[in-house]
Amino acid sequence: MTSFTNKNILNLLRNLPRLSISNLRNNDGAVKKNKRGRAQHGGDKHGHGNKGSKARQNFMRPGYETGNTPFYMKFPREQYYKDHHVKRQYPPLSLATLQKMIDLNRIDITKPIDLSVLCNTGLYNINPEDKHFGVNLVDEGADNFKAKINIEVQWTSESTIAAIERNGGVITTSFFDVNSLFILINPKKFFQRGEAIPRRMIPPEDAILYYSSAANRGYLADPEKISWERFVLAQKYGYKLPKIEDDPDYNMLVSRKDQRQIFYGLEPGWVVNLKDKVILKPTDPQLKEFYKS
Repeated sequence: MTSFTNKNILNLLRNLPRLSISNLRNNDGAVKKNKRGRAQHGGDKHGHGNKGSKARQNFMRPGYETGNTPFYMKFPREQYYKDHHVKRQYPPLSLATLQKMIDLNRIDITKPIDLSVLCNTGLYNINPEDKHFGVNLVDEGADNFKAKINIEVQWTSESTIAAIERNGGVITTSFFDVNSLFILINPKKFFQRGEAIPRRMIPPEDAILYYSSAANRGYLADPEKISWERFVLAQKYGYKLPKIEDDPDYNMLVSRKDQRQIFYGLEPGWVVNLKDKVILKPTDPQLKEFYKS
């Protein structure tokens, strides 16, 4: 048997933890956890209360099954609003409003029209932070639309395409990623930062088919197929398709952006200096190859 001296006891007291609420414990088995009883010992109501209509199982709400999981919640269901917060949105712009902008000289139809021109009018705005990915040109006011334009939108319908091409115009559906949208809707703010114009990204997997379709006038579609679809649409809607080749505004009507281009007339990699009013272009062959890829 080990004998404790005064010196050993003092060393033991120095090393032992101090008594506090944090290290107080009951002995093993001293406390027993109460279980839910049955009948007169508790829990005999099964969620129906003590007296009245609830105890007699009258006037219960539909689907209530005495505290158990209801039948309609035991099986999977289709979530109608699933992932709605991440879906791309395209705020609409009607042809009637577009014609009004043209009549008020807020848009110059002698030049190509894109999202930057529409936002610069002050009558149309988008917010990429709210999942806005561009303009949806709708056919409201198609019968009164008379302008001949070259317009680039992000979403449209067949009737809208027919209304524009009937007047000898051209429409293109083009995709812009979020970074390119911020640059396009406010070019001045971007140019003041003194950064090089980035490349436009390609569409995501769920949008590549739309922007590759000639029927949708996608910017990734084959130009020869687009010419054929223009003829097919004219036959369907019963109008004579004007010949763009004989139009005096031919150069304006056939003007299109490159797949990597954000602005008309400005290539990726260029730096726009607003203070000196000059454009700086890359000279390094590797940079040129990077921005063209």
